Amino acid sequence: MEIRTVHANGVEFAYLAVGEGPLALCLHGFPDTAHTWRHLMPALAERGYRAVAPFMRGYAPTEVPADGAYEGAALTADVIALHEELGGDGSAVVVGHDWGAFPVYATAGRFRRAVAMAVPPASALFPGFLEYDQLKRSFYVFLFQTGLAEAAVANPGFLEKLWADWSPGYDAGQDLEFVRRSIGEPANLAAAIGYYRAMLGTTPPSGRYPEPSPTPTGPVLYLHGARDGCLGPELAKGALDHLPEGSRAEQVAGAGHFLHLERPDEVNHLILDWLGPAA
Repeated sequence: MEIRTVHANGVEFAYLAVGEGPLALCLHGFPDTAHTWRHLMPALAERGYRAVAPFMRGYAPTEVPADGAYEGAALTADVIALHEELGGDGSAVVVGHDWGAFPVYATAGRFRRAVAMAVPPASALFPGFLEYDQLKRSFYVFLFQTGLAEAAVANPGFLEKLWADWSPGYDAGQDLEFVRRSIGEPANLAAAIGYYRAMLGTTPPSGRYPEPSPTPTGPVLYLHGARDGCLGPELAKGALDHLPEGSRAEQVAGAGHFLHLERPDEVNHLILDWLGPAA
């Protein structure tokens, strides 16, 4: 898959693409890249979709946004703009993992079908987020609010151990190579950490983007790994209660946080079954 570019929402986005047909927008999280969709994208193309995976704002080769905005509203505005600039219409679908799940919830009603993975809706997530065991898993979120964050992540072994904790037993060597290329430069690393600083208010909202509704307005398929070491599977148990009517939630046995990489055949089947053939 070759890397292409598109200008959307004031940012020059790089993206991977394969296939022809209705748009299937695939959104990655942290610490990851568009290459995370290397198993799903060909399957989407075979089903008749044009699968597009952008490198999210600040993740090279996408540019670091001039406005320095990384709040959820900025990510949502990116997805709305990408949908338009990439020729999406009412038959388009969206899939998001980790940080990519946040704009999925905010834009689900704009897409024919929507899939979110590894991060449940905020109303389901935050009550359990303050439990002791989850706070231990989420140490990095609080570390990232400090001036030590960039030095810690750049320290050899930090990202390797994060992936190992989040997806036990998975060989992330190839993925980590992609990550190093994408956020290895100081400006890109600061951008990736900027998402977390915006999330907890360490960096105030830019005020440039309207705050999206926290409640999805369209059905969502939610998938969570039963061995997720980032956000414990107990946080996902009530996810369906916080999603619109017609939604579905599944735990993937034996999978951790990067379930689409660990169990690609099973996850692809669940996603393709939910999306159905390209309209």
